[in-house]
Amino acid sequence: MTDTIAPTAVEAVPARSPRPAGRWTTGVVVARTVVGLLLAGYAVVSLYPFLWMVSAAFKTQQEVIAGGHLIPHDPTLGTLVDTWNRLHFFDYFLNSLKVTVATTLGVLVIYSAASYAFAVLHFPGRAALYRLFIALLFVPGVVTLLPVVLLENRLAILGTHLGLVLPFVNGSAPLAVLLLTNAFRSVPAELRDSARVDGAGEFRIFTRVYLPLGRPALVTIALLTAIPTWNEYLLTRVSLNDPATYTLPIALQALKSSQVVQYNSLMAGALIVVIPVIILFLAAQRYFVNGLTGAIKG
Repeated sequence: MTDTIAPTAVEAVPARSPRPAGRWTTGVVVARTVVGLLLAGYAVVSLYPFLWMVSAAFKTQQEVIAGGHLIPHDPTLGTLVDTWNRLHFFDYFLNSLKVTVATTLGVLVIYSAASYAFAVLHFPGRAALYRLFIALLFVPGVVTLLPVVLLENRLAILGTHLGLVLPFVNGSAPLAVLLLTNAFRSVPAELRDSARVDGAGEFRIFTRVYLPLGRPALVTIALLTAIPTWNEYLLTRVSLNDPATYTLPIALQALKSSQVVQYNSLMAGALIVVIPVIILFLAAQRYFVNGLTGAIKG
């Protein structure tokens, strides 16, 4: 006698209705439109002061005071030429260039080597020391202004360009170590192992393998160091007293110190100071974007 097993009744599970494609697409379009409008509004608000500065640099003092329009009615180069001569551009330009180049080179040399050690080498206290550098990102630089001035006064370097370079190099440490360490960590370990098999030492591996591959991050750090150093005012104003050592921001401030403020000359001076920064950024923009993206991903 054959036993028959009754089939188990299986309840039908209702299929989940898909989300309407039209509604989802509409929501994405609306969200992107709102974000785009907000970003465009922010760009206009951010760009307007710069455009006003450029406009005022080609106006006369009377036209600047009259206001009401962004495009000059009678553009003139006389304001730029007069400000160029009054600013003694090349004297102060060389001072700013010396401080900026020395600071940038110091940051690249010191913190690329430190970041290589954090990313590749193994030594006691590596993790704690790295976290200490990252924690310094949250320390405002202004809180160290007085200790720096007092220390430099004791070292007899207050009022010199060296007294500017050393604090600038030190203040760039947290961001430089963060970005460069992440960039070096993204380099495949097999490349280092292959170089060691070929007999290369750590210094050669660092200079021949990691530095070339980390070029975008190095350019990024160079820009993030050079631009704030070029524009720095606070420590420079506190430290420098000899007009022969003034940098461009201090010289620009001297234009405002006259009894009657010539706004067109002031804006022309600001334009002269900012042009080298714009040229530098445009020249290295591709490396800057790639280096920042790669360092963040690393």
